[in-house]
Parts: sequence; C-alpha cells; structure tokens
Amino acid sequence: MGGNDELTELLGRAGLEVVGERGVEEVLPASVAWRHVAGWQTEPTVAVADDRPDPVAELNTQWHRLASEAGMLSGDGVFLIAVSGTGEGSWTRVRLGDDWDLAGVLGPRPGQPEFLTLSPDGDALVGATTEEYAVWLVAVDRLRERREAAARTAAEETPEDRAATWERLFQGPKPTENVLDAWANGLSLNPATPEELWPRLADRSGYGMYRALPTDVVDALLAHPDWNRRSRVAQHQPNITPEQWARTILAERDERHRRLMTMVAADRWAELPEDACRTLATDPSPRVRSEAARLKGLPASLAVALAADPDGGVRAVACRPAWPHLDAPARAALLADSHDTVRTRALLLHHQEHPMGRAVFEALESQREALESCFLEPGLAAHLARHGDPAKRRALAGNRRLAADLVALLGEDPDDGVRFAVSTRADLTEEQRAVIRYDFDPGVRYRTLDWVEALHDDPDAMLRLAASSHPLVRGSVARARHLPPEAVERLARDEDRVVQLFLAESCDDAPAEMLLRVWRWWDGSLTVPDRPRSHPNFPREDLLRYADDPSPRMRRLALDDPRSTADLVERFSRDPSEEVRHRAAFDPRLSAVAAARLLEDPHEHVRDAAARHPRLPARLLAQLLRSGGVETAARNPALPVEVMRRMVDAFSPVDPAEAASGEVVG
Repeated sequence: MGGNDELTELLGRAGLEVVGERGVEEVLPASVAWRHVAGWQTEPTVAVADDRPDPVAELNTQWHRLASEAGMLSGDGVFLIAVSGTGEGSWTRVRLGDDWDLAGVLGPRPGQPEFLTLSPDGDALVGATTEEYAVWLVAVDRLRERREAAARTAAEETPEDRAATWERLFQGPKPTENVLDAWANGLSLNPATPEELWPRLADRSGYGMYRALPTDVVDALLAHPDWNRRSRVAQHQPNITPEQWARTILAERDERHRRLMTMVAADRWAELPEDACRTLATDPSPRVRSEAARLKGLPASLAVALAADPDGGVRAVACRPAWPHLDAPARAALLADSHDTVRTRALLLHHQEHPMGRAVFEALESQREALESCFLEPGLAAHLARHGDPAKRRALAGNRRLAADLVALLGEDPDDGVRFAVSTRADLTEEQRAVIRYDFDPGVRYRTLDWVEALHDDPDAMLRLAASSHPLVRGSVARARHLPPEAVERLARDEDRVVQLFLAESCDDAPAEMLLRVWRWWDGSLTVPDRPRSHPNFPREDLLRYADDPSPRMRRLALDDPRSTADLVERFSRDPSEEVRHRAAFDPRLSAVAAARLLEDPHEHVRDAAARHPRLPARLLAQLLRSGGVETAARNPALPVEVMRRMVDAFSPVDPAEAASGEVVG
C-alpha cells in the first residue's frame, strides 16, 4: 500500500473525511510544528493520565474542546492534520465524520495518540503526544505572531552569543555517523570550505571528488594505499592530468584494478601519453589490452597492432579504431577471423564501402547497424524500403548511403516515424524537406542533429538552415554558440518556442527581448541551469517595473535591478508565492530575521535556501547541524573556518605523523 493510500485509510478509520487533493499547505510545516508539542520546554494545556478508566473518550473530548475554542472547527469544519510516523512533514485537509475517534486510532495504541491539528490559516495548533504517565494536549494560538517574535529573538545575537553557540555544537554526545556523513557532504559543496580540508572531505564524501583538487592533492589520493579511494578519485575527479592517469594505471599491480582504471580512463575520454598507451597495449592481460584499445587518441600504430592481437576479445574492440589504418591483407584477416564478433564487426565496416548483398544481410544476427550505416545492394535496399517492417524502414531512413529514389519513397512512407527520420536527413534540399509530412511533438526531447552541429561554424549554412521548415533543424541551428545576426533575428521570433529556448540556452547572441519572453515560461534546466536569466544579454535595468507584476516569475526579477533595495527583499520574503520567497532567500541583503522566518517556510526548497543564507542566526544554524537539514546547513558559507575544521576533525582526525610532515591527504 502506498504512503498516501495508507494515510487515507488510517484517517478513514479515525472517522475523518479527507477534503481535496493533498499538497503543500501555505502554513507552518508539520515537521516544524511538532517542536511546539514535543519541545523540551513545552508545558501541556491538558494532561490526561494514562490510568484513567477511559482515557480515549476523555482525550477526544478535551481535543474537541481545545480545537473549538481555537476556532479550528468553525466555518466548513475543515482543518489540517499530521500523524506521527506517516509523513510528518506534510498536512492533510480533513473534516470530522459522524463517528470520529482521533485518540483511539492516531497513535501506536488506543489512548496513546501522536498527532497535530492546525487551523487552515495556520495560526492555531492543537497537538497530542504521549508522555511517560500521561497524554499531553498542547494548544498554541497566535502562531504567526509567535514565529515572528522568535525570529527576531534569534536574530538578536552578539559575537559572544555566536562563539558560545559554536562551542556548544561540539559538546554532549558525539554526532551519529549519519550526521557526520551529512557534514562531509555539505562541506564538500560549501564554496567557503578551505582548500586544506578538501582532501579529508574527499575521504568521507563522494561529493568531495567532484571539486577540482590541487595537483599535489590528486597525486596523493591517486597513490593512496586503499583501492576504493583510488577508484573514487579516478571516477569523479575532474582535474586528472594525462601523466597522472598514466602513473596511476601503470602502478596498479593487480590485473583487475589495472583493467578497471584503464576502463574508467577510456570511459572518461582521457588521453594518455603515447608511452603509457604502448605499455598498456602490450599488457599481459587481454582484458587490459581490450580497454587500452578504447582509449581516446590511441596512436594508429597501436590500434593496428591490437587488431592483430592473439586474443579475440581484444581484436573485437580494436577492429573499429584500427580499420581506417589497415591494409587489404589485414582487413581480409579480420573478415575471416575465427572469432564471431570480430568477423561481424569487420563485415559491417567492410560494407561501409562495399555493397552488402541479401545473403550477407539475412545472416546477420543483429541487422540494425547494417540498416543504419552500411552500403546495401540496390535490390536489397529497395526490397527493405518497400517490404521491411516499420522498425527496419525507420533505421534505413537515416542511412546516408541510400539512393535518392529510395529516400523519396520513404519520405512518403505510411509510418510517421519513417517519414520523420527522412525529414531530418542532411542530404535533402529544404524544398524536399518541406514537402514531407511528419508529426513533431514539441514536448519530446530530441537530440541536436549531428550534421547541423558540424556546420555551426559555417555562417552561410547557419543562415540557410535557420529558415528551414523543420523545427528540429532550426533548433539544432539555435544550439550554435554564435550565429549571424539575420539568423538570430529569425530564430528569436520562431513559431516553435523550443527553438527560442535553445537559442536562449546556447547562443551568446540571443537578444534581450527574446530572453525576457522565454523567462516567462522557463527558468533553467539541469543541463543549463538558470538560463535564460544568467545569459549575458539578459536585461538587468528597468526591472523594478515588475515588482507588482501578477506573475511571480516576473516579480522576482525586480530584485535583479541595481536600484532594488533591502526593503524590497524583506517584502518579497513575505510574498504569497513560494517562487518569489525562494528568490528572496538567496538575496545577500536578506535580513537575519527574514532568514530565520524562512527557515520555517512551507516549501522545502525555500527552507533549504534559508539554511544556506550567510545571515542565518548561528543558533539556528547550529541546531540544523545536529538534526534536520544537516547537509544543507553544512553548505552555509558563513560557517566559521575553525568550526569547519572541528567538524572535519570529528570524522577525519589528523594523524600526528602526517600533520608533522605536512602530508595530510585524508
């Protein structure tokens, strides 16, 4: 049973009717509201002893009285509820049924309830929690006022208060391993973490390896005695030089480790010095030699040598990179090889230049590559174009060696996928492309056409293709870093807004007016975050006019205007839209009071932004570093450097001998 279904069933047993769809409520998060009920300073409004004859009935009666006095059950009777152990960070809108029973159902056992109820406006709370000898009902009114007062109190801290706060962070029980892991992850992503701590963070956190470490640190980590450490560095560290790759791989005495290191280097398109490639190409292990054959920039002479390797698996890998450099006898040897995979790969490469007949084609175990790239005999190609199943025709439609008459035939194919594949061919004129009927779904993620990308530096081609009837062709043009002015002007008013998006994401010449237009519906992707707003041509002046715009996305732009003020940041920190509050939470002018308030925002991403704000009061930041939002809090750049050092010492103590020698590598 899914989480929502389970909760709905539980609430139904308690006699509660769920009202509307579940979602984020614009009130205090339930995870924060629990502190008002279970905090160490909390006093009960009503305490019901657990030895009463019928505690369930009494608890239900007392809860109903408190909820009614708070105005929680007035109007349409709808209120919010959160039940311990069932997604404590979210609220559900409910209404009392005829036979409701909260105290008997919403807890581990009847008479031991654990739940919160909140008025829809978020200003009155009644919660139930089971203590050692009694159940407490806690009623809290004027929540918004109390939260504001608490935020102001938290912000009124002196340097002495902050120093005491950081000292208390390291007192008491040692943090759990989960907390220490979160510290390591957060500090690895913290832009203010001192460089001296990076190696020790990399030892504990995978995130630490994504930061470009200094060359001497990478040297030390790649030479570390622990294989897992070396492997993580090789997989994730962006700052590995060809010489470091060579030293690391060749230093591996274990054949499996050497193979895996070479495989990672090949996967990451690392280029190794020629002498290292030569050594790996003659490695005693055929598995190592197979991976060496995949290395980027492998000298042609070594590829040729590996194509004649005694091991069939090595020859199978080396066949493709070696083929352009092989003479006729060497190619013939591969075509007649005793290894099935070698023969198949050689055959497909051979038929890039020589026609493939039907007998050869039908004997292939997998025919897709032949359909896509081989030179097929005219009769075979015509037969497949007319009688092949749709999947085969779709593969054939992209074959650049296909005769023009068959291309035209497939352009009228009954299958839309076949026609679409034909419509993106490089060898069509724009007139031919324009007459092909196909469906184009703007919601589908299409890859940039390789042949268009290859022409990005050709202004004439870009100008011509920018006028193409095909949106994927125009979108592929829009991916160019620079374009002729006429092409930019045309694409900036393209009827397909995905084309405009690609122009905003990729082209440095995109105009300001179009960028602002795209911003109204797009604020960045994982691959191109924060575009179009981070585009160098995005407007920066005259944005205050959007401060009262009905669109939250446009309102948030007002803070980018150089004339915007801290008062506007404060106003936006209270905006009805979480999108605007989120923008305010990242503004360096945000006050400590506002940061403290946003730490209790209904939306998690707003709370996370507040937790990372440099003005967040130290007391609140220290609380987060011990429980709840630990990793995010460890990313706060205002953490004192000495505190960061002590956090790292807690999970990565310095070896005295290493410290004395200055060779601390984690």
